[in-house]
Amino acid sequence: MNNRLYGNLIFELSHKGRRGFTLPANDFGEHELPEWTQREKAAALPECDEMTVVRHYTNHSQNNFGVNNGFYPLGSCTMKYNPVINEEMAALPLFQQLHPAQPESTCQGVLQMMYGLQHALTAITGLSAFTLNPFAGAHGELTGLMLIRAYHHEKGEDQRVKVIVPDSAHGTNPASAAVCGLEVVEVKSTADGMVDVDDLRALLDNEVAAVMMTNPNTLGLFERQIPEIAQLVHESGALLYYDGANLNPMLGVCRPGDMGFDVMHINLHKTFSTPHGGGGPGCGPVGVISAMEHLLPSTVVKEDDHYTLRRNHGQEGQTPISVGANAGNVGVMIRAYTYILSLGRENLKMVGPLATLNANYIKEALKDDYLLPIDTVCKHEFVFDGLKDKSNGVTTMDVAKRLLDYGYHAPTIYFPLLFHESLMIEPTENESKETIDAFIACMHRIAQEARTEPDTVKSAPHNTPIGRVDDVLAAKHPILTYRQMTTEEG
Repeated sequence: MNNRLYGNLIFELSHKGRRGFTLPANDFGEHELPEWTQREKAAALPECDEMTVVRHYTNHSQNNFGVNNGFYPLGSCTMKYNPVINEEMAALPLFQQLHPAQPESTCQGVLQMMYGLQHALTAITGLSAFTLNPFAGAHGELTGLMLIRAYHHEKGEDQRVKVIVPDSAHGTNPASAAVCGLEVVEVKSTADGMVDVDDLRALLDNEVAAVMMTNPNTLGLFERQIPEIAQLVHESGALLYYDGANLNPMLGVCRPGDMGFDVMHINLHKTFSTPHGGGGPGCGPVGVISAMEHLLPSTVVKEDDHYTLRRNHGQEGQTPISVGANAGNVGVMIRAYTYILSLGRENLKMVGPLATLNANYIKEALKDDYLLPIDTVCKHEFVFDGLKDKSNGVTTMDVAKRLLDYGYHAPTIYFPLLFHESLMIEPTENESKETIDAFIACMHRIAQEARTEPDTVKSAPHNTPIGRVDDVLAAKHPILTYRQMTTEEG
């Protein structure tokens, strides 16, 4: 199907006078809207029958790619399978029909769930207490950094305004620090992809508020010098922050709190199975050491047999941290808690090792065709620097586009920025050996095509409704209406 025909079928469906709905009888009388809220002209909305609308959105949904469609090896994002039982629990009417403003006495069930989730997360991570308030990973980062600022303020150390971030860090790390009003300082990586401890030591002074780290780091490598780093950071009076984006391979193996981390956020929508992408849904709980518990914006506490969402109103002379009006994204919490309870303590311990096994299996199978700049044991993900044979000019982007023709979502590309042609693969623990072997075979086939018929790879994808688009043009000039508006329609 060519793009023009596809566009016509999908978007040019409106016919004047068509209706696909009937409004219920008006039992509320007539009420005039304030003049300032009224439109000057009627909205130019499409007019379609119900069947056309249903087919339109069904066809669109079939063009989306998700974990339920096929293999989704998106590195750094942990796009793991979301078990159906999670959706069943989140869809229970007594959860679905809750309202944030209803009396606490009528919300005891969901508060009990949140209380249980908080305690599960403390057991899994080794931190002392969690707030479930933040709505996303980056929101959790911001919350964690606000807590760090508040902690130093209490100690009378407001001069601590620097945050040290590795050069391999997720982009949200420096962004969150900047939004929090902190100065970002970069620490270098060594040739083997680890934080350069000597460089870090030289950067630590009494102006540093925190060091942000991901472990395993963005290259999928375990930072072996964490105990020494934690000691250096704490001796300088700073705190150690754990970016929980890569927590998945650590489940049941080791805990950030035991490594010396003071504050962390968790991406519930990564590590604990809720599907994400396209901006949501997300939830970014933040955990802290005991000395910082009183600063958390909200926590669920149990008093006798009653559960209460306790919000931080601040101590005398202290401005409380507030990051959201309500309790957080409860739907994601329900899915995460269901996932944890379904696996249980023993099976949760298998997640990290299986994710690590799958990643190393793919890495070893493909390193003859793809350039592996750091050839060592990885954890849940690893990074190639494009094809080994670059003689025909086939890039990482070309490989990613060609994968779409074979029914695979592309891995993360051009990140981390340490390598020019980065291709980051994360298989997660869920995938079978058969699925992984088929992906490996496909990657070898693309490498062969790059050698023998490079133009086929360079012009991919060939089997998708839309080919290569101009991403920059799309971002600068997005089309936000279903058709071109006329001057009269305004």
